[in-house]
Amino acid sequence: MRTICVKGGRRQEIAVAEDGKLVEYLCDTQSGSAEGICLGRVERVVTGMKAAFVDIGQEKNGFLPLEENTLTGSFAKLLSGDRVLVQIKKAAQGVKGAFLTRDISLCGEYVLFMPMNRHVGVSSRIEDEAIRNGLKQLGREIAQERFGLVLRSSAASADPEEIRRETDMLAEQWHNVEAAAPTAHAPSLIYQPRTLLDSVVDDYRFRGIDAAVTDDPAVARSLEGVCPVRLTQEDPMVSMDLIRHRDKALNRHVWLDSGGTLVIDRCEAMTVIDVNTAKFTGKKNLEETILRLNLEACGEIARQLRLRNLSGIILLDMIDMKDEAHRAQVLERLKECLASDRIKTVVHGFTSLGLIEMTRKKSRQPLADDWTEICPRCHATGRVIKEEHHG
Repeated sequence: MRTICVKGGRRQEIAVAEDGKLVEYLCDTQSGSAEGICLGRVERVVTGMKAAFVDIGQEKNGFLPLEENTLTGSFAKLLSGDRVLVQIKKAAQGVKGAFLTRDISLCGEYVLFMPMNRHVGVSSRIEDEAIRNGLKQLGREIAQERFGLVLRSSAASADPEEIRRETDMLAEQWHNVEAAAPTAHAPSLIYQPRTLLDSVVDDYRFRGIDAAVTDDPAVARSLEGVCPVRLTQEDPMVSMDLIRHRDKALNRHVWLDSGGTLVIDRCEAMTVIDVNTAKFTGKKNLEETILRLNLEACGEIARQLRLRNLSGIILLDMIDMKDEAHRAQVLERLKECLASDRIKTVVHGFTSLGLIEMTRKKSRQPLADDWTEICPRCHATGRVIKEEHHG
């Protein structure tokens, strides 16, 4: 059972719970989100990096690759001071500014509308070849080589006319962006993408939303027809006991039901998750005990990745397995557990050192960045100088 909880207010909070477990906790700050289209001003072009740094009105300049190509040809060369229409592909995070692109796309519930190219594709989540071929043919009929389209997984169960109507709506939005850009101030936000709640509902609608709880009458009205909605006078995050579970996701250690643990460490280049037996000893032989714990860890790892919104390169240090069949079983279980993730994830397999490497697409900033700040004493190292060494 999937429930969406929404706390209204200036800083809207959205939680997703599945079978009683919190799997996402998001804050909508209405700023710096990916998908936003900006009119920026080129601050400097770094030829050696084949990139430009663009002022888009945020604290840090965005990073724009110069050698992007579309199916309609290369983009024009840029010089310092040029005005340029860009889209935020990855939001600013830490010391890095936003990652930008000129290959703009507008996302709807069923399609990704791409005015700068002519590619027609289908989401890789749709595996049935007959459905894929039918959707690709529909996409070609709609696009008629005027723009590009990617049909999202939700399109598999949608009426073709709904897909056509949404495409027309996105085309109209793009027309408005083009019309506004020549007279807009640089830097400025030209197009505000879907709200966070819209994107959450769009992504989960075809997977099924069983219920929603909110203290905001406007949100309740917007969810009518999507699922049964309960309007409450209480803070839904408190009444549903979600804040306690959110705060537990800010900890480094995670206990598994069996007594094993996960240790989750974020660093600049990647995230590392270590699986430990801790209090778990099992009742069968050693190999079966290890397999059982690793299989259990797969489900909790998948949940923690979604809840903490961890992204980029992720390394999993499972408990060592000698049996190749067991290793294959763990990989398959991990992929099954990650299938519920609305953010694209790819499991690349075991490395020569026995670690599982995977990647998860960057979208919004991690949960910890929403709710914590860097410690002024340890500067995020988690350690401070011993008292006897001071002075």
